[in-house]
Amino acid sequence: MLQKTKKYWFLIAALCFIVINSFLIANEFYYFSLLPVVLLIIYAAFFSLDKLMWFIVFFTPLSINLEKLDLGGIGMYLPTEPLMFGIMILFFLKLLYVKQFDKQVLTHPITLVIFFQLGWIFITSFTSELPVVSFKYLVSRMWFVVCFYFIATQLFKDFNNIKTFIWLYIIPLTGIIIYASVRLFTYSFDDKAAHWVMEPFFKDHTSYGAILAMYFPFVIYLFQYSKSPLIRFLLSLIFVIFIIGIILSYTRAAWVSLVAAGLLYFVYKLKIKFKYLFAAGVLMAVILALNWNSILMKLEKNRQDSSDELASHVESISNVSTDASNLERLNRWHSAWRMFKERPVFGWGPGTYAFVYAPFQLSYEKTIISTNAGDMGNAHSEYLGPLSEQGVLGMLGMLLLVAMVYYYGSYLYHRLPEKELKGLALTIVLSLTTYFVHGVLNNYLDTDKASVPFWGFIAALVAIDVYSKNKTSKEIEASIR
Repeated sequence: MLQKTKKYWFLIAALCFIVINSFLIANEFYYFSLLPVVLLIIYAAFFSLDKLMWFIVFFTPLSINLEKLDLGGIGMYLPTEPLMFGIMILFFLKLLYVKQFDKQVLTHPITLVIFFQLGWIFITSFTSELPVVSFKYLVSRMWFVVCFYFIATQLFKDFNNIKTFIWLYIIPLTGIIIYASVRLFTYSFDDKAAHWVMEPFFKDHTSYGAILAMYFPFVIYLFQYSKSPLIRFLLSLIFVIFIIGIILSYTRAAWVSLVAAGLLYFVYKLKIKFKYLFAAGVLMAVILALNWNSILMKLEKNRQDSSDELASHVESISNVSTDASNLERLNRWHSAWRMFKERPVFGWGPGTYAFVYAPFQLSYEKTIISTNAGDMGNAHSEYLGPLSEQGVLGMLGMLLLVAMVYYYGSYLYHRLPEKELKGLALTIVLSLTTYFVHGVLNNYLDTDKASVPFWGFIAALVAIDVYSKNKTSKEIEASIR
C-alpha cells in the first residue's frame, strides 16, 4: 500500500512539473527545466556525497568559464564551482550539527599551514584595497579547500579512492588532448593557434600545459602498477597522447617542470642525502652570484622568440631581450615587487593584483602585450602574487606549504614499504613538483582546473600519512590494489 502511494505521489509530481514547465517554456522561461537535475544533485549531496565528488572531478577538465558564455563577466566555472559551493555550505552545516571532524587531519602540520593561509587571507581581506574582490577570493579558496582537502582526506581513507580520483581526471583530459591536437592539425601545427585550440575547456596553452605536466607522472605510475594487459595497453596509448599533448602545447614552463620532476625522481631513487643537495644548491647560488653580470649579458644576446620549431621554442626560454612573453612576466614580477615594497605587511588584498598593478608598471618595462585594463592575468607567479596581495606572510604561507609537502612526501617515501603505496606517495610529490616549478612562472590556483588536483594530491599525501600509521606492511599492501 505504501509503495503504491509513493508511486502515485511521484506520478502527480511529474505531471505537475510537465504542466508547469510547458507553460514556462511557452513563455520563453527555460531554467525551470533544470529542476530535476538540481533535485538529483541535492539528493546526491545528502545521501551519496562520494559520487557527487567524483562527478565534479570528472567534469573539472570539461568545465567552462561563464565569462566565455557572455553572462555578464561572471568568473565561475560550470558545472563544478556551484556544486563545490553547495557542498561547502553543507559541510559547515554538518560541522555545526555534529561538531567534530577527524582530529588526526585537523592537527596535521599541513592542515595547520592551510589554516594559517586561510586565516591570513581573511585578515588581509579587511585591509584590502578592494574588500569585495578579496572576500570573493576567500570564498572561492574555501570551496576548493573544503571539497578537495578536508572532504577528500575522508574519501581517501580508502587508498583506492586516490586512484579513482586520478583516473576520473585523466580520462576526460585525454579527450581534451585529442580535441586540441586535432584542431591544431587543421592549423598546420602553428604555434599561434596552439595558444587557443584547447578552448573552451582551458583558457590558454599555459594552463593546459601545466595540468598535462601534473598528470603525466600518474600515467607512468598507473602503467607501472597495473596488472591487466588491457589497462596497460590503454595506458600506453594515453602515454603517447600525453607526450603529443605536452609537445604541442608549446608550453615551455611545462617542459621545464617535467625536467625538474625527472631530476627529483633520480634524487629519490639514488638516495642522495639532503645535506649534499643543500651543499650543491649553495654552490650553485654562489656561482650564479659571482657570474651574474656575464650571465645577463649572454641572456640579452639571445633574440630567439617563441616559434613553432621546437628547438627554437626551447631556445626562446632564456630570451629576456625580445620575447614578449618572457618580458611581460618580468614586467608583472617587477610590478608585484613594487606593490610589496609599498605595502609589505598586509599587501593590497587577496585577488586584487589584476585590478591595482597597472600604476606600478614602468614605461620602459612595458611590452606589446602589456595592459592597464586588468584583463590579462595576474602576477604570473604563485609566490610573488601572494607577496604583493597579502604581504610577506602571504608568500611565507605558500613556501611553508611547499616545504611541508616535500617533508612529508620524503618521510612517507622512506617509511612505506617498497610497494605500490610508496610509489603513489613519490608520484604525488613529483606531480606537485611540476606545479611548484610551474608556479614560479604562472599562477592557476584561482581555477578549478589546477585547484582540484593541487588540493586533492595534498589531501592524498595527508591521508596516506595519517591512515597508514599503525599498519603492518601486509595491511598497507592489502589496502591498495
